[in-house]
Amino acid sequence: MKCRHCQTELALSLVDLGAAPPSNAYLTRQTLHAPEKHFPLRVLVCTKCWLVQTEDYAGADELFSSDYAYFSSYSTTWLTHAEQYVANMAQRFALNGNSHIVEVAANDGYLLQYAKARGIPCLGVEPTTSTADAARAKGIEIVEAFFGVKLAQQLSRQGKQADLTAANNVLAHVPDINDFVAGFAVLLKPAGVATFEFPHLLRLVSENQFDTIYHEHYSYLSLTAVQRIFEHNGLSVFDVEELPTHGGSLRVYAQRRDSGSHAINASVANMLQREAQAGMTQPAFYGGFQAKADQVKNDLLAFLIEAKRSGKKVAGYGAAAKGNTLLNYAGVRPDLLPYVVDRNPAKQDKFLPGCRIPIMAEAHLKQGRPDYVVILPWNLRAEVMEQLAYIRAWGGQFVTAVPTLKVS
Repeated sequence: MKCRHCQTELALSLVDLGAAPPSNAYLTRQTLHAPEKHFPLRVLVCTKCWLVQTEDYAGADELFSSDYAYFSSYSTTWLTHAEQYVANMAQRFALNGNSHIVEVAANDGYLLQYAKARGIPCLGVEPTTSTADAARAKGIEIVEAFFGVKLAQQLSRQGKQADLTAANNVLAHVPDINDFVAGFAVLLKPAGVATFEFPHLLRLVSENQFDTIYHEHYSYLSLTAVQRIFEHNGLSVFDVEELPTHGGSLRVYAQRRDSGSHAINASVANMLQREAQAGMTQPAFYGGFQAKADQVKNDLLAFLIEAKRSGKKVAGYGAAAKGNTLLNYAGVRPDLLPYVVDRNPAKQDKFLPGCRIPIMAEAHLKQGRPDYVVILPWNLRAEVMEQLAYIRAWGGQFVTAVPTLKVS
């Protein structure tokens, strides 16, 4: 396989998680009786541009289908993050009723609803029908398509160039990263700003966040790699911020490379230096990650087996993609984890892909009164523990498996 950015032959492996179905390909009672398509889940490192990436097996149309079940608005923490983002961008870049915001991967309108509330004209680009319809129900204009240069040119011809583009947790999801990034250089107005948020590879490796690896994530990103990709495709990074979201993310600010309207902040050089000092431009940084992933798998399995032997009841919380990676890699099935609860009605009464664990409404948790609740989206641990604090009434405890097993 060649690097999806620079076409260098890939030989350095980060981790091999076996084979699994797409993490958001939830099963219904009908499809439960049909075979599932599994794809190898192996991640390789480009030693030229340092883009970390999955092997190519599944196309975007197989991963982001019309009934895509991930809706951003079911996390109150993420809604607060989105509302604060809009407020900050409006203030920093003087956005008003004469401005235009375009969000790529607008999902269910979780972010643009706050732009709309401020009277800032906005447009969402979202390829999945289920979430696009939810955004339209909020009164948000949605173009239902995958983003790239061709769509950016079409929108520009229609007079829909952007003062601000937002791309939260989507840069990792695109198979053709060059075409995707180049589209922003086309769509931006001359002084426009593009922001991208993505989980930081430095945190993923150093904190053993291997469960954030799944087929929908084609790339795992550092500022080192992103800056090179952007420069190659007509964008220039001028600022970067660290965020606590998704276990540690970066928010990168970029402008058209032919613009230079925004001065380059010292944060860019500082982050690049920090990544270099951590060793991210050396093969040794990526060694040993497989063993760390295996340790998490083994510890979780040992805990679940001991809980079953002791007659303890265990449930999961959050039918999240990262949880599906963890459960499938560990080989967990309903005998060890009988059910997972989730607030999203689009996931309820379905089954997790691969492990085929049933997904229930939260009321099932109150009825079952489990001794342990395994929080699969560990990045939302505080939010979930507050939401489910009532399990303490019957002596229930919370469990997370990443970065190490923790019972509290």
